[in-house]
Amino acid sequence: MMKTEKFPVAKIYVPVKRRATLVQARVDELAASMLKDGQQVPIKVRADGDRFVLIEGLQRLEAAKALGDTTILGYRVDARKH
Repeated sequence: MMKTEKFPVAKIYVPVKRRATLVQARVDELAASMLKDGQQVPIKVRADGDRFVLIEGLQRLEAAKALGDTTILGYRVDARKH
C-alpha cells in the first residue's frame, strides 16, 4: 500500500501532453470542493532529480494552485514499475 506524502507544488513538473488535458471547469469544481472538504484523492508523481513529474492528478494540482496551496498530497510512484 502506498503512503501519502506532501509534495511542494512548485517542484511538480507537468509534461506538455498531460497539460493539454486540462479542463478549467473541472479545476474550478475541484477547487471549490477542496476549499470545503480538503483534498480527497492524492495525486501521483515520480521523482526526477530534484523535482517531481506528474503522472496523475492535473486538475487536482491546478485546483491546489488556484487556492494558493504550496503543498499537495500525493503518492510517490516508482517509475520502473510503470
